[in-house]
Order: sequence, then structure tokens, then C-alpha cells
Amino acid sequence: MLSRANSNNLERIIQVLPAAKAPTVSRLYNSDYFAVESVVVKSDINLLIPELKRRGAEDILEIPMSKIVP
Repeated sequence: MLSRANSNNLERIIQVLPAAKAPTVSRLYNSDYFAVESVVVKSDINLLIPELKRRGAEDILEIPMSKIVP
């Protein structure tokens, strides 16, 4: 999953994101927005997306994964 968050909402969004170790957070160029990436169990996604929206996430992308190799 990939979403966008501004600096005011970033911590609130990260609090509910599952991740193997931690979500990936990258600052967007010339902006106060961040790209936030995390791996989410498919069965949890339908509940997580509305919660992320309530916490201020924008532009949420759901991208299927074929494999995770630990």
C-alpha cells in the first residue's frame, strides 16, 4: 500500500500501519507531504483504508504483491 500524508498527519497514520519492521516514509520533493509504504494483509485492507482516510491519508494505492522473501 502506498499513500500520501502531510507532516501534520504523518504520525497518526503510521500508528495504524502494519509493517514487517517499519513503514517506508519518503519526503516528496519541494513539499510538506510524505509517501508512506507498508505491507498489509489482504484481509485487513478494507478496514484499514477507511481508518487511514480518517487520519488524513490521501492518494491511497493498493498494489498486489506476489511474494515476500524474509
